[in-house]
Amino acid sequence: MTRSARFTLDPAFAVGDVDPRLFGSFVEHLGRCVYTGIHEPGHPSADEAGLRTDVLDLIRELGVTAVRYPGGNFVSGYKWEDSVGPVDERPRRLDLAWHSTETNRFGLSEYIAFLRKIGPQAEPMMALNLGTRGVEEALELQEYANHPAGTALSDLRAAHGDKNPFGIRMWCLGNEMDGPWQTGHKTAEEYGRLAAETARAMRQIDPDVELVACGSSGQSMATFAEWEATVLAETYDLVDQISLHAYYEETDGDRDSFLASAVDMESFIENVVATCDHVGARLKSKKKINLSFDEWNVWYQSRPHPEIEENLRDWPEAPRLLEDNYTVTDAVVVGSLLIALLRHADRVAVACLAQLVNVIAPILTEPGGPAWRQTTFFPFAQASRHGRGQVLDVRVESPAHGTRKFGEVPLLHATAVRADDGSVTVFAVNRSQSEPLPLEVALHRIELTTVVEHSALADPDPDARNTLADPERVTPHGVTGTALQDGTLNAVLEPLSWNVIRLG
Repeated sequence: MTRSARFTLDPAFAVGDVDPRLFGSFVEHLGRCVYTGIHEPGHPSADEAGLRTDVLDLIRELGVTAVRYPGGNFVSGYKWEDSVGPVDERPRRLDLAWHSTETNRFGLSEYIAFLRKIGPQAEPMMALNLGTRGVEEALELQEYANHPAGTALSDLRAAHGDKNPFGIRMWCLGNEMDGPWQTGHKTAEEYGRLAAETARAMRQIDPDVELVACGSSGQSMATFAEWEATVLAETYDLVDQISLHAYYEETDGDRDSFLASAVDMESFIENVVATCDHVGARLKSKKKINLSFDEWNVWYQSRPHPEIEENLRDWPEAPRLLEDNYTVTDAVVVGSLLIALLRHADRVAVACLAQLVNVIAPILTEPGGPAWRQTTFFPFAQASRHGRGQVLDVRVESPAHGTRKFGEVPLLHATAVRADDGSVTVFAVNRSQSEPLPLEVALHRIELTTVVEHSALADPDPDARNTLADPERVTPHGVTGTALQDGTLNAVLEPLSWNVIRLG
């Protein structure tokens, strides 16, 4: 008989409150994320601004909050001035990051208008070009975007049709500046000094801006931790967060390790927190630097991408790039990564699923055609809807199994969030590919009596996916038999499954 997993929930033991921006996303000028993704004038669903309303509906359903823009690698060659003013007068530019031609038909004003149409929960998160540009250009963009009126750049914004300031509060000080692939790549010393100068100047305009320094592009970088320590030594009192980026994929048929990807994500978070706190202690600062996990997802980077090779022969507009079609297995991993972020809600203030549409995204579209939900859409949407409140401290007792990359790993990965009304949602992943996992949850000092819902994303075919031909092949389904009695929840988690159990 399969051994069971268990944990206890007690409101006296909590991790912290969830910042809604944990459910952020990312729009980069890469492939078809913008053009024929969110913006397609002439599409049957397009509004007067050329935004696809079918995609807007899905984004609202997804529950996205902060949206990082315009990159990504793209930002390190970006001239913000190209993206404002009359659309037909904007210059076409070569994008070195993705070997494409950028038309700038969608720019800064369009981005802000897009966020406003998503709804008031969608907060701008603007990335600055500190690769090929610097302090002066950052200040000019800040003035253009945020100053009310009465200066050359704020009046120029008004002349361009945006009388009211954009109110961009959160700014990323560059992107992946530790990466040799980055246009304008810098050493930690070079970047730390530039980031500090930029932050200091931006705070002269607005002391309350929220600033994110570039951390390592991944835990596997040779400069990891040393980079963070060096950058924070320059910027600690000037920034609010430091960034983390991580992507995961199944390699060499090693699915057990892939299903345990959150082990690496949690290690990454904890190691960056330790580095931040070490620098803070060394500086004798009472301030805590939080984390912005502003790029994360499943991304099959090691697979052949013939479209990229084809792209290198020319400079096309909005080519099909990185359009991974996700499976049930990928969705379970995305759910586990969401659990990892929630389990560290005390220090992860922002997180951005990269990206939003078409490019390694939960939403796919066809030019002139439909938009549909990928398998990964569902865990994100459910976590965003039901993962608001206080994260409870979940200490799992679970059977384990061996993995090539991470050694012994618990089969159960779980967290729980208590909402303001006292209801609790348990998010749980069963990492076993073949065996159901009985789960027992003891409730201490929590007045709950009802299982409102037990939803699971699982399928007899772990490689099932949603496609243009079959866009609803995979959806979450209800699970029967889950019961709450005498302060104990009992459930059975299907093999290779993402589970949402709501208790009222």
